Amino acid sequence: MYLGRVIGTVVAERKYEGLEGKKLLVVTPLDHKGKATGDAQVAVDTVRAGHGDLVYLVGSREAALALEPWFVPVDAAIVGIVDRVDADRRFGAPPEFQRHGGHEARPGAEKRRA
Repeated sequence: MYLGRVIGTVVAERKYEGLEGKKLLVVTPLDHKGKATGDAQVAVDTVRAGHGDLVYLVGSREAALALEPWFVPVDAAIVGIVDRVDADRRFGAPPEFQRHGGHEARPGAEKRRA
């Protein structure tokens, strides 16, 4: 699984059998810091995501398994919309991510880890 941001849609008049009625979205893959990690890609939407949503995706075989019927030829599938990410900024998490566990670090915790 990996994170991505929905940046657009794809309109296709004709689709492969099994993709009828499925929305295709353009997604930019993101790293743990929220930065783009590669080229934008088309992903089939299984969760009704929208423009600007932070989503998580699966790729390869797992993407094909995310659809009904199974093994529809897709490279990526959106399988969740992210409500919140808990991550520790001391380890490179971007400011929009919540601090891990929602708590401040205990005094002296950084010294013990060093």
